[in-house]
Amino acid sequence: MQTSMIAAIYKNFLGHAPDWYKKTIIAFLIVNPFIFMVDPYIAGWTLVIQFIFTLAMALKCYPLQPGGLLLIEAMFIGMTSPGHMMHEIEVNLEVLLLLVFMVAGIYFMKDLLMFLFTKLVIKVRNKLILSLSFIFASAFLSAFLDALTVVAVIISVGLGFYSIYHKVASGKEFHSDHDHTSDDELGSHDLEDFRAFLRNLMMHSAVGTALGGVMTMVGEPQNLIIADKAGWDFVEFFIRMAPVTLPVFVFGLLTTVVLEKTGTFSYGAKLPSAVRQILVDYNDHMDKGRSKRETAKLVVQALIGIWLIVGLATHMASVGLIGLSVIVLATSMSGVIEEHALGKAFEEALPFTALLCVFFGVVAVIIDQGLFQPVIHWVLSFEGETQMVMFYLANGVLSMVSDNVFVGSVYITEVTAALEAGQITRDQYDMLAVAINTGTNLPSVATPNGQAAFLFLLTSAIAPLLRLSYGRMVMMALPYTIVLTIVGLVATYIGLADATQVLYDMHLIEHHTAVEAGAQVVGH
Repeated sequence: MQTSMIAAIYKNFLGHAPDWYKKTIIAFLIVNPFIFMVDPYIAGWTLVIQFIFTLAMALKCYPLQPGGLLLIEAMFIGMTSPGHMMHEIEVNLEVLLLLVFMVAGIYFMKDLLMFLFTKLVIKVRNKLILSLSFIFASAFLSAFLDALTVVAVIISVGLGFYSIYHKVASGKEFHSDHDHTSDDELGSHDLEDFRAFLRNLMMHSAVGTALGGVMTMVGEPQNLIIADKAGWDFVEFFIRMAPVTLPVFVFGLLTTVVLEKTGTFSYGAKLPSAVRQILVDYNDHMDKGRSKRETAKLVVQALIGIWLIVGLATHMASVGLIGLSVIVLATSMSGVIEEHALGKAFEEALPFTALLCVFFGVVAVIIDQGLFQPVIHWVLSFEGETQMVMFYLANGVLSMVSDNVFVGSVYITEVTAALEAGQITRDQYDMLAVAINTGTNLPSVATPNGQAAFLFLLTSAIAPLLRLSYGRMVMMALPYTIVLTIVGLVATYIGLADATQVLYDMHLIEHHTAVEAGAQVVGH
């Protein structure tokens, strides 16, 4: 029976995505203009919820296509403009350059990463110690590097481990070509257990980026904006955040211990002995067969790694430009000179970069339709410790559904305006800045929407291999979300004001004058 043109177009639409998913997206596209004509504010929130739905269904269909269609329609009906979306992209250019160049740079350092992490996984047999090592390393690195860079490293390592086991379990040699996305040749329980083990390490590491990223002004983009507005340097930022961030860090590690000991929320998965043996054999094989040239590559990559950390920690250049320098150094010193060999490094980053641009378009809709304005004005109506708590909670809730960078930058701008208008004192302002920073960084681990690093993990090549869906990420992040949010809330309400006064008395920090705040935001 011959297929009609309309049927052919429908079959091509979103490819092999489930039929119900296609019909849902079509329904969204049909109803949105009518909702916008009735009430633009409701239409704005409807679009945000629909975009979250496309993220939640990332394993059914990559969110770029359905999310992009929704955004294109939103622009045509007037929910935002291409000019505003372009502005949001421009102020986030550093984040985009980071993705394009830093993730590609990490690709060319995967030999060193596999060498180091294979040793770690083989030597540390205790799963609890291994999990704590991953979360602590992610937190430490995220305090100085961007969380996306750290997650890119962890993804690269996880993919390496998965492909090695999959290749050997399929009867291939270590250096054979192999498609590790196909499970046709495998029927082993070890594969499922190994997936669960890697999911545990991925999620511990992702949470670690939040624990470390909240502590310093370079940990997350919004931290930099808040520090810029408040006139804080690196040391002052760390000290002012410490009354909240240090207790949260300790309880974050304790949560890891409890989860691994109890095996709840899908944690506690052990590395199967057969998989460990394959990794041990791979390690021995690589050590014995490593030539002088390959050893030289590892040494050079280690030196480049030192340059990467020093360059990012001292802000010698934009993160993206340092990533570009890593590509140039790593490829030139490893003999990678063909264009097609370079191209493979960008395959992982570019789809997510495009998706992030669509996300910035949705942020433009949020701004143009004033979706957060009622919440901001309501929170400013409170006073004292209650006001700090409400700022913390409001930032946290909004960061779960939107980008925490956007939420943080909007709130600190509003609070700066309140300071300039004389509605709050400078000391109040400094306390609210702490509440905004911790509020956007901690509760936002609840969903992949809030943190770009979580979203990157969800849409990366490793997520479908490990069966790491949106729902599973939310479920596995839930205990961390509860603990980090509550500990941060209690520390803000009970300890922040008194601890800050102690810091003033010890002259570790000094009182600022009102005119010091209000520097212009240079990006978000």
